[in-house]
Amino acid sequence: MVRQTIKYILMFVGLVLVQVLILNHVQFSGFVNPYIYVLFVCLLPLSSPRYVVLLLAFLLGITVDIFSNSLGVHSFATVFVAYLRPFVIRVISNREEDRSDYPGLKQNNWRWFLGYITIMVVIHHTVLFYLEVFTFSNFFETLYRVFLSAIFSIFVIVISQFIVFRE
Repeated sequence: MVRQTIKYILMFVGLVLVQVLILNHVQFSGFVNPYIYVLFVCLLPLSSPRYVVLLLAFLLGITVDIFSNSLGVHSFATVFVAYLRPFVIRVISNREEDRSDYPGLKQNNWRWFLGYITIMVVIHHTVLFYLEVFTFSNFFETLYRVFLSAIFSIFVIVISQFIVFRE
C-alpha cells in the first residue's frame, strides 16, 4: 500500500513537472499544445473510490492551473474527465474480468488502452480548449486544435507507457 502511494505521488509530481517545465512551452504553429498530465487520472486504479479520483483530479488540475497562470480551466477539464472515467471504462470494456485494476498498457491489451486513452484525452482537450477560448465563433479552428493536440498527446502518452510506466 505504501509502495503504491509513493508510486502515485511520484507520478503526480513527475507529470506536473514535465507538463509545466517542458510541454507548456511546446507549441507548433499555435495549434499543437500537448497536455499529458491527464495520464495521472487515467492510470489511477479502477478500484479507487470515486471521491478520491475526483479530489486527486482537482489537485492535479489546480496545480497545473497555478503553474500555467490559467483560471481553473485545467481543473475543470481534469475533474470532468475524472467524473466520466467510470462511464468510459464501462463503454469500452465488455466484461468486468476483461480489465485489470491498473489501466496501463502492459496490464491490458493495446487496443483497449489506446481506445481508453483516446477517449479520455479527446474529452479532456475538447473541454479544455473550448473553455479556454470560451466562444464558438471559431468552432472549427478550435476543433482542429483539439484534434492535433490530442493526437500529439496520445502519441506521447503511448510512448511514455513503453519508456516510463512499464510496471
